[in-house]
Amino acid sequence: MENKDFKASVFHAENDFYIGVSPSGHAVSIDTNHERNAAPTPVELLMIAVGACTAVDVVSILKKKRQDVTDYRVEVKGTRRDEHPRAFTKLEVHHIVRGRSVSSEAVEQAVKLSDEKYCSVAATVRPAAEIVTTFEIVEEGDE
Repeated sequence: MENKDFKASVFHAENDFYIGVSPSGHAVSIDTNHERNAAPTPVELLMIAVGACTAVDVVSILKKKRQDVTDYRVEVKGTRRDEHPRAFTKLEVHHIVRGRSVSSEAVEQAVKLSDEKYCSVAATVRPAAEIVTTFEIVEEGDE
């Protein structure tokens, strides 16, 4: 199996503001000035990356399973060390699936496959932080 290399760049734009450029050429603003708070911090982007990676997997798997999903979101809650480096020790990843007669077994399997097999971001983070996944299903029409 061949390894594929990726290259991202981060440019300092002065005053605790940075511009990240992804390997595909997309720019992302990054702000480490907590008072200004004009863009996500690197830690926030990591949380978003975990959520986005697993979301893509879960939605794709549920589509293949022909589940009638009308809305989906994933929430990522993190616990960090108090001392430096303030690494995450735990990430709680909660999937919220809304739809019509969505199978609990299908969602459980989709979440498990993403968590254990497909999500490369979680696989990268997992050696350093515990990742706990949960899910809930909201029946369309229930408020």
